[in-house]
Amino acid sequence: MHTDHAAVMLGTGTRVSDPASRRRVLKFQAPEIVFGEHSMIEAAYSVGRLGGRRPLLVTDAGLLSTPWVDELAGHLRSQGLAPHIWSGLTPNPKDHEVAAGHRAYRENGCDVLIALGGGSVIDAAKGIAILAANGGDILDYEGIDRADLPIPPLVVLPSTAGSGADVSQFCVVTDTARRTKITIIGRSLVPDVTVVDPRLLTTMPTELAAATGLDALTHGIEAFVSLGHNELTDHHALRSVALVTRNLLRTMEEPASILHRTAMAQAALEAGMAFSNAILGAAHAMSHQVGGMLDLPHGVVNGVLLPHVVRFNAVVDPESFVPVAVAMDLPEQTAAPVEAAAAVARRIERLCADVGIPSGLAALGVLDADVPRLAAGALQDACMSTNPRAADAAEIEALFRAAM
Repeated sequence: MHTDHAAVMLGTGTRVSDPASRRRVLKFQAPEIVFGEHSMIEAAYSVGRLGGRRPLLVTDAGLLSTPWVDELAGHLRSQGLAPHIWSGLTPNPKDHEVAAGHRAYRENGCDVLIALGGGSVIDAAKGIAILAANGGDILDYEGIDRADLPIPPLVVLPSTAGSGADVSQFCVVTDTARRTKITIIGRSLVPDVTVVDPRLLTTMPTELAAATGLDALTHGIEAFVSLGHNELTDHHALRSVALVTRNLLRTMEEPASILHRTAMAQAALEAGMAFSNAILGAAHAMSHQVGGMLDLPHGVVNGVLLPHVVRFNAVVDPESFVPVAVAMDLPEQTAAPVEAAAAVARRIERLCADVGIPSGLAALGVLDADVPRLAAGALQDACMSTNPRAADAAEIEALFRAAM
């Protein structure tokens, strides 16, 4: 519970720290952030300032069909840089794809990485950077602070509004042999510079906008109730929840609206800063297993799981969800905490339905026979360590089945 972390929640959703909390030393990891329309050229300036001359521009096939790769490459060349474009990626970057990207980095004599894309592209760039500095196989670095040597400079431009990879110390890669996702965590994985140009979001397919928006919502809620939360993460977490709730559906109804795209870009940014420092919880621990097994969009799986995880966690700490209800502008924010938490779960389900997300894991291809394996993997995931409610295998299996 949040009271264990020396903070008192008020009915307004704010918190007042007690003297013990004020004595804590807090750390907050974040890159240099450039935010705004037509800010893309700042990425080229940043590469030069960081000493890069031959950047590996990591992107994917979908981005190659948009104007953004050519525009960025042009900015890089205008600064006297010689970019090599590499796009050998699929969604949910695979271990062998990261290895191929590392070969491209070495063979082309690259000295800096620039990632243009969504979370898969940015995670792949982080994986390539780890190998460029440390060698070996990317799967060797699963866990926390396993990469000893500092990575090359990394500049990122997110083209989706949800992953938070552009500001986080996380890298998620699919282990193709085990058909699961591994999580790599380290402070060195926080990019040097993130450039958020909301124009890039206007070319997202509708289904991608839905998935990444729900990912941002999950980041915000899980970061707020995480055992690792603190006063520096709480505001960002709640702000992201409010922005997603108000703007995600509108971006799908009005895809050309730069106003709503900018709001979602900010939501993703703030959610990313929150979870990078507070870590996450059971929804992500479980989602990593499903996504790795079936190669599914991460945000879609999060959207299916999140309301069930909210209900599960609210059994032991319903008060934590009152500020979330406030951020969502739910009338139940003034009701008993148990009712507020239940209303949060219902609001998530309604938003998922509105943006076209399936209502259960079975619709995504998960079978009951898969559940024991998925639960075992979830319990080993790093995100499980900061979930506000401890769980054993039987409880996680029950949670998976409730989400079927």
